[in-house]
Amino acid sequence: MARFGLKENGMKVRRWLVLASVLLGSALVAEDDIPNIRVDVRLVRVLATVRDASGALLGSLSKHEFKIFDNDAEQDISVFERKTEQPLSIALLVDISGSTAKDLKFEVDSVSRFLKSLFKEGNSEDTVGIYSFNYQVTQEVPFVHNPSQLDRALRTLHGSAGTSMYDAIYFAATDLQQRKGRKVIVIVTDGGDTTSKHDYQAALSTAQLADAVMYPILIVPIANDAGRNIGGEHALTSLADGTGGRVFEPTLGAPLDKAFTDILQELRTQYLLAYYPKNVPLTRDPFHHLEVRIARPGLQILTRNGYYGEVLK
Repeated sequence: MARFGLKENGMKVRRWLVLASVLLGSALVAEDDIPNIRVDVRLVRVLATVRDASGALLGSLSKHEFKIFDNDAEQDISVFERKTEQPLSIALLVDISGSTAKDLKFEVDSVSRFLKSLFKEGNSEDTVGIYSFNYQVTQEVPFVHNPSQLDRALRTLHGSAGTSMYDAIYFAATDLQQRKGRKVIVIVTDGGDTTSKHDYQAALSTAQLADAVMYPILIVPIANDAGRNIGGEHALTSLADGTGGRVFEPTLGAPLDKAFTDILQELRTQYLLAYYPKNVPLTRDPFHHLEVRIARPGLQILTRNGYYGEVLK
């Protein structure tokens, strides 16, 4: 297993090399993405989840019902897939700080059921990597398609010490950057960050560089706001919003199982939209703002809010 605190400097170098290549207009695509036509053009991929007014998932929309805007400039959709079957790489981040110790067994039971459903119903190329975090981050299992190996690792976890959640997101997202297909980060935690070396913005920007969708599952043991980390909860909501995911706040048992089931259903009902940026107004900010609109009224859409791309020179 890999303990990321021991290779933090190398990870920082990797991250800044990636960000520098973005600022130079280089193509940041995974091996399986469509090759660039010019060095300053890359295929931008956007995953979208759509629900109707009642909250039911909607997977039957047509390409012409979507519009994509990059820094307010409308783009031509080059790739469109309903219920995309591109392989999933899921980074599963499990909080093992001291405050989780008494509930960790129940959380692991739900995670194990989620993994069995994922591999039973999914693509043969779907993989999961497990990261635990307390005062440090450990990659318990690399990305594999092996539910038994993942389950064995989960059963060895125990809770102690602080909470380096932002570090966990940062390291998992860095690993996801080079993987093909869809990238997802699922975080099982009971609150905010206390011991990370990286901050909120570093976690968010690294996840956005990886094109990863974030699904925080916040298990709140304290109902009274006075005893909760409200700031940490708001940060999790912002992380999900910025990457096209959403936050779940279940209790243990059946509600936690349902949260995992809802995530799985969303992943199986995602649209894939992709375009080559053109006529995009550039600024000195490498972050491009994305907006996806649907012509049909009354629908709700979840997508990431931007990506890192070409800048004004």
